[in-house]
Amino acid sequence: MKIATTTFSLLFCLFCSVLGAQTFPNTLVHGPLKVSPNQRYLVHADGTPFYWLGDTAWELFHRLNREEADTYLKNRFDKGFTVIQAVALAEIDGLGDPNPYGEIPLENNDPTKPREAYFKHVDYIVDKAADLGLYIALLPTWGDKLFKERWGKGPEIFNTSNAKVYGEWIGQRYKDRKNIIWVLGGDRNPRDQNDIEVWRAMAAGIEKAVGGAEKALMTFHPQPNDLANGGAGKWFHNDAWFDFNMFQTGHCRENNVYDRIQVAYQRTPIKPTIDGESIYEDHPVCFNRNDLGLSSAYDVRKYAWLDVFAGAFGHTYGCHDIWQMYSPQKESVNGASIPWKTAMDLPAAGQMQHLRRLIESRPMLERIPNQALIVSARNANDRIQATSGKNYAFIYTAQGKEISVKLGTIAGAKVKAAWYNPRDGKSTEAGEALNKGIKVYKAPGSGYGQDWCLVLDFVK
Repeated sequence: MKIATTTFSLLFCLFCSVLGAQTFPNTLVHGPLKVSPNQRYLVHADGTPFYWLGDTAWELFHRLNREEADTYLKNRFDKGFTVIQAVALAEIDGLGDPNPYGEIPLENNDPTKPREAYFKHVDYIVDKAADLGLYIALLPTWGDKLFKERWGKGPEIFNTSNAKVYGEWIGQRYKDRKNIIWVLGGDRNPRDQNDIEVWRAMAAGIEKAVGGAEKALMTFHPQPNDLANGGAGKWFHNDAWFDFNMFQTGHCRENNVYDRIQVAYQRTPIKPTIDGESIYEDHPVCFNRNDLGLSSAYDVRKYAWLDVFAGAFGHTYGCHDIWQMYSPQKESVNGASIPWKTAMDLPAAGQMQHLRRLIESRPMLERIPNQALIVSARNANDRIQATSGKNYAFIYTAQGKEISVKLGTIAGAKVKAAWYNPRDGKSTEAGEALNKGIKVYKAPGSGYGQDWCLVLDFVK
């Protein structure tokens, strides 16, 4: 038993050391991404697990010049982001409003006639991201170019014929880049079978260009109004090109994000799932600034932890000022007011790395959602969410409420506990116990904004 206790101490010191590290490795050295053998996660070509920490930089190619893009990408890599989600044919009049070099993406708004000068700028940013070790989740187009629905500049330019041509062209252009993840959709849900076939045509074009479905990691970015159906899997789950499920919980204070994840998580055949757009930092909550105010770092942080613990293989952060790369010289969408260079350092952007560090500190690929560990999950506002591996467990409490843990559900004679702070990544030892019965753990603090994570390690 003395040896086991020594092992506890060594593991805990290593845990603190790993989580206290200040730099992240360039994971791109492990090769392009694919779905893990257990179908729950993404891994690199050499089998190294990959944690998706995304940022929604939708207007990156459209609104930033090269020097600005360099600044943004370096900031995101330093904060631990691994994926940048950006759009080739952008939302904010992406076809008519030129990029910083005076270039538009298409000749006469024809998807079969992309303009080289515009895409050379996209090339530069994609390659700069690769130099830093960042993946680009590349949306070939925003969804308003297929249909504008209730909003969007458009114009509507895609059909099944030109979608396949454009897909093949853009697939050919980026097929040799190892840091590309393909994302169709762009904030639109298919209205009918015709819309579904347009997206399938674009996917087919990309696959043809890159050499088959196994060489094009691909998903679809929907709107949030079909959450109950588990995101994009509603339309495409059985399509061969659809490698992982993405959904959007949107910009309200979504109270059942864990249930949304579970709908997608439990679909068959099994595919990885992720929230590709949750509540943005500094965003009018539910687009209602007057009554609901702006979202806080806590709002953003809470849904990241609930997402991942409920079964997501990572999480996408977002910021209202960043997605549109707002500056006083540009049109502000929905009241953005903080210049993007300032908004890069808003609190939640820096706090996302603490979740990544924790997840990467234990074997990732064996991790599952595990509510059986806790006596009560409580209600939505003070939710308690648990996830575990073979000899560890993480239990998140959204408001620092005490956690009653059902010990003995994970093998081991003893359990060592620590409290991990999602706000600063610091951990505090919380003692050892025999691995049996029900044990109550009280967080160091409680109340609104006082979220904590209980870390449990089980040993023989």
